[in-house]
Amino acid sequence: MRTMIALGGVVLLTTISSAHAALADPLSTDLGGISDENAALFDLATYRSKSPPAVIADPTASDPIQAWQTHQAFTASELVPLAWALMSPTAAFAENVEERTIDTERRREYRSLGSRMSKGKWEAVGIMAYTTTIQTQLTNLNTGFHFHDEGWFGRDTANLGIDKLTHAFNGYLFSEFLGWRIARKTGDRARAAVPAAMMGFGLQLYGEMFDAFKTSSGFSVQDVVFNGLGASLSAVRHIVPGLASKLDFRLMLMPNKRGFSRSGKKHYEQQRFLLSLELAGFKTLENSPLRFVEIQVGYRGKNFSNRDRAMGIKPDRDIFFGVALNLKEIFFKNSRSFAGRAISAGLDYFQIPYTATHAFDD
Repeated sequence: MRTMIALGGVVLLTTISSAHAALADPLSTDLGGISDENAALFDLATYRSKSPPAVIADPTASDPIQAWQTHQAFTASELVPLAWALMSPTAAFAENVEERTIDTERRREYRSLGSRMSKGKWEAVGIMAYTTTIQTQLTNLNTGFHFHDEGWFGRDTANLGIDKLTHAFNGYLFSEFLGWRIARKTGDRARAAVPAAMMGFGLQLYGEMFDAFKTSSGFSVQDVVFNGLGASLSAVRHIVPGLASKLDFRLMLMPNKRGFSRSGKKHYEQQRFLLSLELAGFKTLENSPLRFVEIQVGYRGKNFSNRDRAMGIKPDRDIFFGVALNLKEIFFKNSRSFAGRAISAGLDYFQIPYTATHAFDD
């Protein structure tokens, strides 16, 4: 159920925040403040020289006219908007300087950690409000604050550690979402990684505070540790260059006899958590058939319901390995539609059942 709460919150905030994305994104602003009488001026153009080519035809070794035409094609002045030249005079005479100028200005504006965190504050507030609503409706907070030692991954634990990986995944999911929102506004995903992870961990800690007042649970140090591990994985994934295109942390929900269980131990038994290595993320393999393959390692638990234990069935845990199809590479690599891009992004976090084969002990 925790995962459904986290996913619902992210989906809700994605919908809300997308509505004002254009206003929040500095790149979406136009040249405001230009009066009508100056409009004609901004329709004019200025010139800049093209950078010389690496190789220009040698007049002594080729036809002189052809050599002159080749030289002109590479060095003749080209038109650029005067508005651009006036807004950034030096940028009008350098290749790609406009992009570098914007990037430098953004880096200067969002230099502090607090300035970057502020760009995800409303999304964080929305997730907190959603969590508060769900938690207060689903549970009775009828005890005082108390701790509860839930253990880690032992067979004697209530859920064989599946609940710990659920905490890690939720912290990871919140951090990924907030990192995307902060990067959309600041233009730098790597520098958004740490503030997003801190906020994602904070949101999970806020949710844990509700558990601290529940009769059926309590404040769990183990949960807090895995909240931090999930958020940290998100940060590392974007700080290390190229890692985000190679490594995913995913959840796969395997159907049971009832389809899908919403909560309880049956719900935990359906969950398989995966670390997936995408071979398409490696330069040497990006054009080979191996780009359609992913290598996975995962964890699952089963036979740990109260009924199973009462019948003397031994709880079972598996660390398993396998291979999967890279559906993003197969179907959505060059997708330009909103639906295609949305599905492709979702496949970074959720594995579709029966699209992978895994080796288990049994």
